[in-house]
Amino acid sequence: MRAARILFHGRVEQSPALRARHGCARPLQWPTEGIVLKPSLSAIGFAVLLLIALLMASNHVAARLAFDHGVNVTTAVAFRSLGTAAAVGLLVLGQRVSLVLRTRERWALVLIGLLVAVQSLLLYSAVARLPVALALLVFNTFPLMTAFWARVLYQHRPQRAVLLAMPLILCGLVLALDVLGAASGLGAGGQWRAMGTGVAFALSGSAMFGLALVLTQHEAGAVDGRVRTLISMAVVGVVASVAAGLQGGFALPVAPQGWWGLGLLMVLYGTGITLLFTVLPRLGVVGHSAVMNVEPVFALAIAWLVLGQSVAAVQIAGALVVVGTVVWLGTRRH
Repeated sequence: MRAARILFHGRVEQSPALRARHGCARPLQWPTEGIVLKPSLSAIGFAVLLLIALLMASNHVAARLAFDHGVNVTTAVAFRSLGTAAAVGLLVLGQRVSLVLRTRERWALVLIGLLVAVQSLLLYSAVARLPVALALLVFNTFPLMTAFWARVLYQHRPQRAVLLAMPLILCGLVLALDVLGAASGLGAGGQWRAMGTGVAFALSGSAMFGLALVLTQHEAGAVDGRVRTLISMAVVGVVASVAAGLQGGFALPVAPQGWWGLGLLMVLYGTGITLLFTVLPRLGVVGHSAVMNVEPVFALAIAWLVLGQSVAAVQIAGALVVVGTVVWLGTRRH
């Protein structure tokens, strides 16, 4: 999960990562216009941001647990999204948030929801095929995708920082993915036969996510974050449910571990979103909290503990390069 910036007028303004992945909040010009930071962040606020990153990392590990015990990607995305839409819908009703939208905003949110649906299916497909941390790490290239789409669609020139970050992120990915197969001993050909499909899914998800970010920023900027989350998650849930129906129906778990995984991914994701909207605004946190970009690092540790997944030391080093570069992009001052 990416970081959020909170404006305390009863609303939440989020980074592109949170806005598009979860359909939340008003537009933030990142990485094309930069981030405004408050000089200090309270210890409680910092801890909550870390907790949200931990919850989202755990959500992906739970998804992999479900996948390993009979659940397919469309079922996981449908259950997660519909559950989240129901929870946020109750929040919207309880807080009496206005649902009035302009026609352009309604169509934009439907399109963004469709993009998020495709992104969710692609990312979970990557999680089903790769070590969880590596799938999230490849997906973490979204700042480059965002800059690309902003240039193509709106003629925004990428900032110098983004251009500098590109080779660093790519070098980190080369190490993390063990492109040459040195750490695995498979060689380049064997490594890509084993990981190529999962990497392609994660990169494609990153591209869809970047496009959703740019459209969110330019086409649906005035919509309240809670409403955006409700609509986007509802659209994702419907799309995933239809896809599951075309595949013969929902693929439910075949073992208790699968039920635990499916239940936990719904609870963890929903809890993270709830914290985002109900707790963070009360903590007085202002600014882009790029600390939540440590999600792949959390996933690495949790997947090792729960799933027994491990990677070589050189891959960990590459992961830290990617995460560190993305955090730097999110925290640089202007």
